[in-house]
Amino acid sequence: MSALIIFSLLVVLMLTGMPISIALGLTVMSFFFFLSDVPMASVGLKLFEGLNSFPIMAIPFFILAGNFLTNGGAAKRMIHFAATMVGHLYGGLGLAAVLACAMFAAISGSSVATVVAVGTIMMPAMQAAGYPKRFSAGVITTSGALGILFPPSINLVIFSIATTGMSATGPHDEPVATASVGDLFIAGVVPGLVLATLLGVTTWFRARKYDYPRMPRASWGERWKAFRDASWGLALIVIVVGGIYSGMFTPTEAAAIAAVYSFAISVFIYKDMKISHVPAILRNAAAMSSMLLYIITNAVLFSFLLTSEQIPQAMAAWMTHQGFGVIVFLFLVNIILLVAGNFMDPSAIVLIMAPILYPMAVKLGVNPIHMGILMAVNMEVGMCHPPVGLNLYVASGITKMGISELTVAVWPWLLTMIGFLILVTYWPTLSLWLPHLLMH
Repeated sequence: MSALIIFSLLVVLMLTGMPISIALGLTVMSFFFFLSDVPMASVGLKLFEGLNSFPIMAIPFFILAGNFLTNGGAAKRMIHFAATMVGHLYGGLGLAAVLACAMFAAISGSSVATVVAVGTIMMPAMQAAGYPKRFSAGVITTSGALGILFPPSINLVIFSIATTGMSATGPHDEPVATASVGDLFIAGVVPGLVLATLLGVTTWFRARKYDYPRMPRASWGERWKAFRDASWGLALIVIVVGGIYSGMFTPTEAAAIAAVYSFAISVFIYKDMKISHVPAILRNAAAMSSMLLYIITNAVLFSFLLTSEQIPQAMAAWMTHQGFGVIVFLFLVNIILLVAGNFMDPSAIVLIMAPILYPMAVKLGVNPIHMGILMAVNMEVGMCHPPVGLNLYVASGITKMGISELTVAVWPWLLTMIGFLILVTYWPTLSLWLPHLLMH
């Protein structure tokens, strides 16, 4: 009954058009005030504890690093390097866009930043080279979603924060530790590479089928020069991932280093960003960060409400009693998350759904790291399908295409992503192989 009241109230508030963060907070406060014996002082304490977290500091720093890189010329050099490597193949500029999105995703951690940075340069270039508008829009809209999966993914940081401190137990009532940010980052590497490859294959196949233009093959000298130009940006991947797993610094410290490094290469090495641009970039990063942190704060309260009412545990017990196995449960998780993607942005979905689904998944024997990657891939798909696919709206602004036309354009790549989602769901080794290899 408590679960029914909570979710009904949340849905009703969201249907009024109220921002999700406020709907979350109002749901929690209303329930605690009228239907619970939990003292309001403990709610205030939980609100403070929600933001008093070291890992949360990684989010504004990674957002700031992404903003510096988007404005500082790193994307332009990565795109040129990608074009020299694969431009001579069928759909060469499309393949270069996929490769550039993968590289930029691996240094920005943001899907939207990837679409903006790569799309604003590649869309005009692809159309000038004779590619159909729909083809170029489909490639960039879907490839931009790689930012959710590759480290340093802000979405994976949010999943770790949303599940930290939850008292989840395994199939035999043994306590299960939550997934750390570092483990999730490493787990995202192999699935990210596989998805980028599959998107590239889809791009090549369609380009070959319709005989789209190819670029002249670049010499190895040109490739080496392009790599040298892009190397300052690409080095950030090594610094962040290598630094975290070598034990040199934590993910939060890596985020701070990434922000400083991105500023330094954008202003002093590439010199595409002037010091006078910095205040505007800082304001933009602060606005994005405060919006996310406000959602996180209210989502922490929502998680506290669910935990105090024992709702996830009760749902896990009900599913076990019904005889639902892991296969059926993971199928239902995918359906729930894909439906949620029609109404909410990825950060809100993870913050609301992770505290509910995580204890149930662990109870059925799903690895916490696998669950984090599974949710990230669902968010990638959600970014690219209507009506609220955020990448669709960003790409619409760049391409000046309507959402309905963009929806048709992304279908070949979106089907590829759904096929990949099924692969990730039922083959956990894809997510867990690299973390297990590095742990032993």
